[in-house]
Amino acid sequence: MSTSEGTHQNRPQGEQESPRYQIQAAAFAPSTVESQTRGWSATQVLILVVTVLALFLIWFLFTAKSVRLAFSAPTQSVTLSGGFSLNLGEVFLLREGSYQLVAQAQDYVELTTAIDVDERRNQEFFFELIPTPGLLHLTVEPSSATVQIDDQQPMAAPQDAPYRITLAAGEHSIELSHPRYQGTAEIVEIEGKGVQQQLSVTLLPNWSDVTMNSQPSGAMIYIDGESTGVATPGTVPALAGERLMELRRSGFKRYQQRLFAEAGTAVTLQTAALVQADAQLSLTSSPAGAAVSLDGKYLGDTPIELDLASKAGQRLLVLAKGYRAAREQLNLPTGKVSAKHIVLERLIGDLRLETRPTDALVRVNDEALDTLNGKQNLALPLQPYEVEVTREGYTGFTTTVYPIPGVEQTLRVKLLTLEEARLAAIRPVFTDKGGHLLRIQNADQVNMGASRREPGRRANETMRTASFERLFYLADREVTNSQFRAFASGHDSGKFDEISLNENDQPVTGISWHDAAAYCNWLSEQEELEPFYEMEFAKVVAVNANALGYRLPTEAEWAWAARRLPPELSADGNQLRFAWGDSLPPPTRFENYADRSAANKIGRIIFAYNDNYTVAAPVGSYAANHRKLYDMGGNVAEWVHDYYEIPDDTAVNDSLGPTGGEYHVIRGASWMHGTITELRLSFRDYGIDGRQDLGFRVARYAE
Repeated sequence: MSTSEGTHQNRPQGEQESPRYQIQAAAFAPSTVESQTRGWSATQVLILVVTVLALFLIWFLFTAKSVRLAFSAPTQSVTLSGGFSLNLGEVFLLREGSYQLVAQAQDYVELTTAIDVDERRNQEFFFELIPTPGLLHLTVEPSSATVQIDDQQPMAAPQDAPYRITLAAGEHSIELSHPRYQGTAEIVEIEGKGVQQQLSVTLLPNWSDVTMNSQPSGAMIYIDGESTGVATPGTVPALAGERLMELRRSGFKRYQQRLFAEAGTAVTLQTAALVQADAQLSLTSSPAGAAVSLDGKYLGDTPIELDLASKAGQRLLVLAKGYRAAREQLNLPTGKVSAKHIVLERLIGDLRLETRPTDALVRVNDEALDTLNGKQNLALPLQPYEVEVTREGYTGFTTTVYPIPGVEQTLRVKLLTLEEARLAAIRPVFTDKGGHLLRIQNADQVNMGASRREPGRRANETMRTASFERLFYLADREVTNSQFRAFASGHDSGKFDEISLNENDQPVTGISWHDAAAYCNWLSEQEELEPFYEMEFAKVVAVNANALGYRLPTEAEWAWAARRLPPELSADGNQLRFAWGDSLPPPTRFENYADRSAANKIGRIIFAYNDNYTVAAPVGSYAANHRKLYDMGGNVAEWVHDYYEIPDDTAVNDSLGPTGGEYHVIRGASWMHGTITELRLSFRDYGIDGRQDLGFRVARYAE
């Protein structure tokens, strides 16, 4: 190196030279020294696990509760799930919480239940184990008796006696009955655990053995009109109770004797002396079961055998419902048995059916008929008939027809479409408990607002289309002071220039929009309808659009009822500009507006117009409009439901207006209005507080 060499040249003489050292490269070899950083040893891991387990166990022992589980029988296994548990024989250590218990014991039903461990230190639960069912061998005499266990359905008799019945352990009630035996009830205690038990029950007879004889013998014995098939002398079983014993033999009069039979007590009646019959008649009829009377006295129903006087004119009458009465004069020979069969004539009534639509399906007593162009003539025997007329897409019709002999009845049926039926089911008009007469309104659509070119138009009268799908009711008159005071007894509509606004039949005024909504809710309560408005502290905070309770009409509903002419008045759907037509002035006494009588009290009036009232008139004082509604054009302006806004031209459907706002819409002119702007039906005002010329009318949805 140059530096080293320079040094060497300048070293003084006589000084020894130091040995040179040079740096040389060496080959790399990895170090054999063991790394000082080591992982966890197996011993350390084991110590850590044991420590954690010990800490958990100590925590568990300090927080666990001692729970003793006791059972009514020795158990084979007990299992708890739902958390960590420690089993110490009959005692378990458990923390608070719910656990699922499953216990098994021989000859007992497996127990599955939940237990709740609470904060108590020591707790005990006892469980009654239910034995497995047992088997009852039940023998009944007679074997045809009805067996009913624990009020369940009667059991079917086994093909081979006895009954083999599996029953839960415990007490059971067994009731046995038979038409001819005395019923009984047995209480049996079933041991369960598969144990077989025996029970035998013999029912006691519920009849009396009655022995009868006659002179002459050979008479057939009848009980309550039914033949026993036994002839005298003979013994027959008569069910307990009052019975009519009867002997019949050809050529002899019937012998009858009443008997009160006692179960298990045999009775022998005295020998009956049969009397030779003067004449006998065996009477049958078609149909059977016809009522028979002789000389006006009812004798029984066919078939019947009669003992009659011979050679005597007797009037026989045979009657059956739906048949012509049969009348005969009898004159029977002495000492003979005569037979007579009477065929009754079926009475017929004519029924003419006419249906619309003509292809409707007609069923009479569930039998389909073929009709020609919706017409059918039927000849029907006298009995009730259920007539059903149906067609897909239409409501069905069902009625009961009673044919009348000799009279042609006509049944005309016009099925309604589903839509027609829906409308027909809705009341067109009714009066509610508040005294309001409401009329149904089947609205389609109305054009709201006014053209920019219309004189008097305001900027908030945007033209837009409103359509309707829901039917609604609208009161034909504004709410009166009297009606409102039924809700708020202290209300006073006040005066205007010393002229009263508070008469009972005048429209209520001076109320806020919230007051009007509260009245609607009160009216809903009177009718037990779900309220439309939800109120808090006398303020509306929400509405229930699905409710059928009373409400204020929407702005669109009010406009439709006031402006849209019905088809019979305007085929092209024209709408009114003013309540009376399209031009000023209104006809004399058409509505209550600001007329000449108010010239000194109100700024703008209709000159040369007179309606006979300076302030509000009694409601309904003027003619109703084309919807049979009063005062839609005047008297007082009216609150409607909608919040106020200047709308855009977007079409709306069943609109309730904006969902919020500060003010509400006011529609219609009043006794204070006389300008072209205010008199137009498209005029829109707004507010929230009451005023002297502002009232309301009620509305509600029909469905």
